[in-house]
Amino acid sequence: MSLQTTSEAVRDAPKHSRIVAIDILRGIALIAMASYHFTWDLENFGYTAPGLTAFGWWKLYARCIASTFLFLVGVSLFLAHGRQVRWPSFWKRFGMVAVAAIAISVVTYIATPDGFIFFGILHEIALASLLGLAFLRLPALLTAIVAAAVIAAPYYLRSEFFDHPALWWVGLSATNPRSNDYVPLFPWFGAVLAGIAVVKLASASGLLARLGNWMPGRWSSPLVFIGRHSLAFYLIHQPVLFGSVWLLSQAIPAPPQDKDAGFLKACQTSCEQQQDTKFCSSYCGCMLDTLKGEGSLDKLYSNDQTEIWKSHLADLASTCTAATESKMEGGQQ
Repeated sequence: MSLQTTSEAVRDAPKHSRIVAIDILRGIALIAMASYHFTWDLENFGYTAPGLTAFGWWKLYARCIASTFLFLVGVSLFLAHGRQVRWPSFWKRFGMVAVAAIAISVVTYIATPDGFIFFGILHEIALASLLGLAFLRLPALLTAIVAAAVIAAPYYLRSEFFDHPALWWVGLSATNPRSNDYVPLFPWFGAVLAGIAVVKLASASGLLARLGNWMPGRWSSPLVFIGRHSLAFYLIHQPVLFGSVWLLSQAIPAPPQDKDAGFLKACQTSCEQQQDTKFCSSYCGCMLDTLKGEGSLDKLYSNDQTEIWKSHLADLASTCTAATESKMEGGQQ
């Protein structure tokens, strides 16, 4: 796309009217997100197999949902500010998202300090909205190229330099930090840029105008309502779902699970964020055998948060890591 065509796309971008189809798509994404979080809640209370939502189809499902949200952030950013950045409106929305992100961090730090959300989807949306302004007037092709580079960056640019906690938000650390919702700048900003590039092309081709004229039936009203109140839905749905599953657990507790199998599954899930499956199977087996041998599994299951216990676990992890690496090196010789 030429620079002139891009300028025309910006000029022709809708100024005030909302495109219902985008609200519907956002509403569908929110419902999908709620279904994933509900499954996570069931897993958390023991109604499903440990680690279910971190593997296979569920893991892909979660990534598709996050990608859709961020893609729509790029689309909405262009539709709202492609003609001209409306600063009062932008800062109001930015402030709402940023405050909500901070609130999520505070609440999750209190509730789950070992996996609190320090840079989740809302943090990413706030930062990506700010950075995305720089791409509103650039050609769609250039924006798409940068989007591809951002998505590919974690495969080529990871470095121990980014392992410091202050730089975890970048997404290029050699090992992924632990968090219940980790959506760093790289690669996820690429989805926002992809949304900007696609909506520019749609605007230039006339597809956006045709989409704006589409008026669905009454079936779409709930999705449109949810899509237009996405931040409120995001903040409210999980406390409601989590609370509902908690109430269920009080009335009908989940059947007891094999703790050893649960530990291996959870350990494997966490380990595979940084290592391959073969390494993690050996490492987690080492950890389980060591904890059982010293009779400290009950202390692990009780979620002891003392610094002495955390330090001891770190020492065990280092020992099992070294033992696993030595075992794998010996097997390769």
